[in-house]
Order: sequence, then C-alpha cells, then structure tokens
Amino acid sequence: MADPKGFLKTTDRELPARRPVPVRLMDWKEVYEQGDATQLRRQAGRCMDCGVPFCHQGCPLGNLIPEWNDLTWRGEGHAAIERLHATNNFPEFTGRLCPAPCESACVLGINQPAVTIKQVEVSIIDQAFSSGWVQPHPPGRLTGKTVAVVGSGPAGLAAAQQLTRAGHTVAVFERDDRIGGLLRYGIPDFKMEKRHIDQRLQQMTAEGTRFRAGVNIGVDITWDELRRRYDAVIVATGAMIPRELPIPGRDLSGIHFAMEYLTQSNHVGAGDKVSDQITAEDKHVIVIGGGDTGADCIGTAHRQGAASVTNLAIGKQPSTGRPEHQPWPMDPTVFEISSAHEEGGNRQFLASTVEFLSNEAGEVRALRVAETEYLDGRRVPKAGTEREIPADLVLIAMGFTGPEQQDLGSQLDVAFDGRGNVERDGDYATGHSGVFVAGDAGRGQSLIVWAIAEGRAAAAAVDRYLEGSTELPSPVRPTDRGFTI
Repeated sequence: MADPKGFLKTTDRELPARRPVPVRLMDWKEVYEQGDATQLRRQAGRCMDCGVPFCHQGCPLGNLIPEWNDLTWRGEGHAAIERLHATNNFPEFTGRLCPAPCESACVLGINQPAVTIKQVEVSIIDQAFSSGWVQPHPPGRLTGKTVAVVGSGPAGLAAAQQLTRAGHTVAVFERDDRIGGLLRYGIPDFKMEKRHIDQRLQQMTAEGTRFRAGVNIGVDITWDELRRRYDAVIVATGAMIPRELPIPGRDLSGIHFAMEYLTQSNHVGAGDKVSDQITAEDKHVIVIGGGDTGADCIGTAHRQGAASVTNLAIGKQPSTGRPEHQPWPMDPTVFEISSAHEEGGNRQFLASTVEFLSNEAGEVRALRVAETEYLDGRRVPKAGTEREIPADLVLIAMGFTGPEQQDLGSQLDVAFDGRGNVERDGDYATGHSGVFVAGDAGRGQSLIVWAIAEGRAAAAAVDRYLEGSTELPSPVRPTDRGFTI
C-alpha cells in the first residue's frame, strides 16, 4: 500500500487552489492553479489499500485506484500511468469532468473525507503527457475488418481506440466540424481546455484511427449505406434531444436551450466566427436547471459579462452531508458549490417556472415563478406564490431525453425502448445485425465515466462479433447501474 499510516497522519482533504475569481473571469482557462507535488503525494498516501477496495465498484471503469495511488506516493509516475491506462483510455477527461463516484465509495470516507482520487488521476495523466510517456500503440497486425463509429464523444472515441488497437480499421464519423462531440462543443474551456482532446486525437491518429468530421450520417450518407460499407457499425451519437419546458411564452425571442448557447461559445473560443451569437453580455440571465450543464451556462455567462445570473432549480436544495437513504458506498446527492457557482449569481431552489413574459417586441422580459410543492410525488407550482424575475436571456438546462431517432429509425429500422433510447441486448447489439450502440444513445443521459466504460465494453462485443472471440476487456454490461442497496 502507500503510506501505511498516511490516513492517520493526514486527515484533511487537500485540493489545488482555484485561481482567484476576478482573475479567472478575465479568461477561459481552467480554474485550478498548478498543483503541489508534495501535497499530491501526501493525499495519495491517505489511500488505505483496503482489503475490499469499494472504489473499484464505485468506478464503472473498475479503475485500479489503490495501485496508482501507491505508485504516485512512491513517485513512480510512469508505472502509475500504465496502471491507469489499463482501465481508462482518457483519464485526462474523467479527471476533469467526472463527478467521481469512486470517492463516494472510498472506505476512508466512512469517517474521514475521502481520498482525492480524481485529483491524483488527473495529475498522473498530466505528468504522463508532459513527460512524453503517452505514446501510440498501433496494432501488431490488421484483421482486414472495418468498423464505423458514429459520434466522437467519449463513448465513440473509447470504442474506436480499443478496436483500432485490436487490429480493425476504424473510421469515426462526426457531423460537427471538429472531432470531440460534447467534449469539444458542450464543455467550456474553464472546465477542460480543448488541447487535452487534441493531444489524445494525435495519439489515436498515429495508431491508425481515421476521423471524418463534417459528415452527418443519415443525411450525407444514409445509415443503411454506412452499414453496407462497413463490417460493423457502432452508434455513439449520445442523448442529444434536450428536455423541453412547454409553458406559455416558450416561443418568445431570447429563450434558448443550453447546448445551443454553449456550442456557440465554444466555437468562438476556437476562433470561429458565429453570426448572431447568443451572448449574455449586459443581460439579466436566467438558467433553468441545477445540474452540471446549468453550471456551465453560469460560468460562461459570467465570462461574457452578464448583468446578473439567476439559477433556478425545481427541487429542494440537497443536504450538505450524505442523506440517510443513500448510505455509503452509494453515490449520494449532496449540495455542491462548483467553480461557476463560486463566481457569483443567485441560486434558487423550489422554483417552478410557470410562464415566460413578453415585452412589446416579442422578447422575453421576465419569468413568472412559483414555489414548488410536492403533491402525490409530483412537483407542482404552489398557488398564490407567484412572482416575477426580470430576464433578457433564458437558458434551459434541464437535461436530455434521448438520442435523435428519425433517420436512425427510418433508415436502419432499429428499435427504441420506452425511454426513447436505442434498444440493445446484453452485448450492446441492436436488432439490426452488425449494428451496436454505446454510451448515452443506449443508456440515456449519464456520466462521462459510464460513456467510456460502455465504449470499451461495446468494442469487446464488436471484436467478438467480427473475430469469434476477443481479448478486449468488457468492464460493464448494458444493465449495470452502479451500487444498489
């Protein structure tokens, strides 16, 4: 193990400091300051190397957390990245974006703050890239089989890298102009700078993966034609249909889905010109939805110079500690203050939006909001509690309902389940022979760590379909949902 007495000598949980708010609001760079190697080693040394490391089960990828904590404590960075890459293709993504269910399952977390697993993870991969330890791993032989991966988010990229390394010829199709999916255009730079995507794509290109950006499958090439061209197809298009808020005034100007707003901002950050860009500059901004996407909108609005930012969540404010109905080692719902919330704005809970109000020009001028009450398990506006909140820009960040169905369903005749996701069996296969599905397209809106895990598992299923057997790891099955009590 790491330091046998580390968790006794160091009881505090330490993370790198965030840059001062006035400073970081002047740019789009990541919010954390450079980490302290001594602090990192001290935190890695808190890992107890438990007899039963529940962090393994807490992580959908089954990351070998105690092993690379120990190697980090010993200063063996090269060995640490080898153990980390054994289960995770992209720790530079998960180390920045994953909410770390592994930390909720940390045994030390029973009576102390959990080990800073996520910070150790991202430090390992950052050191590996800066030291030149991340090298291409091209296959030793080619199978002659071809695979098309549709969608270049974390699920698609993980599947592509695994299958390329297995010797198949893999092409990744992305309808946007750059590869990366929501990693590229849905995540602001202050959470993850895009250079992290680019350096991983360089490795994958050197390994032999082929990337086809700007190709919209279903329009430029039909799904049926794609299936005829390739020996197998993986659908990794994500769950891109945003959840709507069908209330009076929804059609007013100035009301947008969060992803439309974030995508435009990321295009501008990449140096692109965006005509009629949705911007928060000098506007009173309302963000509806209390999740990560809403926080991304808050941080973006602050950097664009919003006059004010108000965040509305329909539910109750979560407790600051672990709720009784979510005992260890479950991943609890707790009140969190992200870097974006730290930067300002007003968070309001139990707020139900009942109507968008218009000015004479047909633009949104305010929201009519009521207090939320719970009736028979439903959340409804409480009569007599209505009030108005001024608004010039409203961003709906209420999550996603599933993948786009029209072209996929009509051209390939795949089925969809009751939640609107692509239907699949225990091997990630759809009802159409040779067509598989991974990530949010089959699972529904979920975490980046689940997307990578499903991409790896679907790659193993495809390899088995093409070759009759596989040596690729399969960390999860489609029915897995994490800890249950």
